[in-house]
Amino acid sequence: MDQRDVMRGALKASGVVKKGAQLKFGAIALVVFFIGLILLGMFFPAGQATASDCEDTGPGTADASASSDAGGSGTASGTLHEQQVSYAKTIDKEVQKAKLPGRATLIALMTAMQESTMQNLDHGDRDSVGLFQQRPSMNWGTKQQIMTPSFAADSFLLGRGGNEGLVDIKGWDKLPLGTAAQKVQKSAHPELYAGHETAMRKLAKDAGIDLERGGSSTGSGSSNSGDDGKPVTSENNGCGVAKPGTGGAGGSAGGKFTDGKQTWDLKNPRSVDEAIAWAKKHSGSGSSADWYQRCLAFTAIVYGWQFSGVDYAIDHYSVVPKSMQHDGDRHPPAGALMYWDTGHRAGHIAVYLGNGKVASNDILRPGYIDVVDAELFETKWGAKYIGWTPPVFPRAG
Repeated sequence: MDQRDVMRGALKASGVVKKGAQLKFGAIALVVFFIGLILLGMFFPAGQATASDCEDTGPGTADASASSDAGGSGTASGTLHEQQVSYAKTIDKEVQKAKLPGRATLIALMTAMQESTMQNLDHGDRDSVGLFQQRPSMNWGTKQQIMTPSFAADSFLLGRGGNEGLVDIKGWDKLPLGTAAQKVQKSAHPELYAGHETAMRKLAKDAGIDLERGGSSTGSGSSNSGDDGKPVTSENNGCGVAKPGTGGAGGSAGGKFTDGKQTWDLKNPRSVDEAIAWAKKHSGSGSSADWYQRCLAFTAIVYGWQFSGVDYAIDHYSVVPKSMQHDGDRHPPAGALMYWDTGHRAGHIAVYLGNGKVASNDILRPGYIDVVDAELFETKWGAKYIGWTPPVFPRAG
């Protein structure tokens, strides 16, 4: 539940009171109380942490209840995945109309996925709305225009109101995908766009979009075949290889961890018991919607780190010393990290809470943390279980 949901609940509570002055005053007091809580959260916000560079941490496009409550022209309906497919087709249609190549579609899809989970949202940071979270106050158009997906996509590609579009970025078609997206969006978190490449390639396939389609980098329809520059992708830009973080000294609260045969000294800022308690507290109704495709970041933050220092969840398993890897073992101790191959580059990781339960993002609700049976990734996502490791983060900080 976010602040918007709390406000709606409070307003709804006040709206049902139709008679009786005492009840009306009580309802008004309830609204004031909730507003006070929201303001308190604004002035004393919880700490924020970001995922590591190029992190692409889970499928995230499985059918689920969509969270969009927008009302723009061309707003899609259906499950989250059905909406994403519909919006992907709309975006690609605008790309083709502008005579741009399929690479522009991929960049636009990655951008929309990061900005809005590819939903036509009627809210966002400050006055940001729509697929690309463009702002009326920054001359991207009126709110109604921005919430028209075709208009928003056209603006992202060609620019509007003095704002640069993709075609205005020099050499955009040769830049790393995430870099090109950032040059248009100018986000406070430029590192997060690149992580959506794998999932968006799959979404494009589901939508019947040809990402290898040729076109002009300027939208003029002319060919760029004479340019020998090689486009940069996550594969040749180093994002597919785990990189070390800046490291950290760790803390003394970690204690010891054992599988019954071996015992390891942990250096995490939080102990196992503290980490499990933190994960439970921030799951279910206590979860925020900030965890979409950030499973590796979540596990690191559970144990008190700011970042994992590894690009992909699947890579973290290999970063942990071989002696700590428990291939295929389905009986981890509480607090262990469990891993799955999802068929995507990133894979998936979750924190084992004990009694067959894990805390994980995206599996029930995209972006949220929930406590679920560990087997659910295999039955719902068709993932393949890899094994578990103690909660160690050799490259975290």
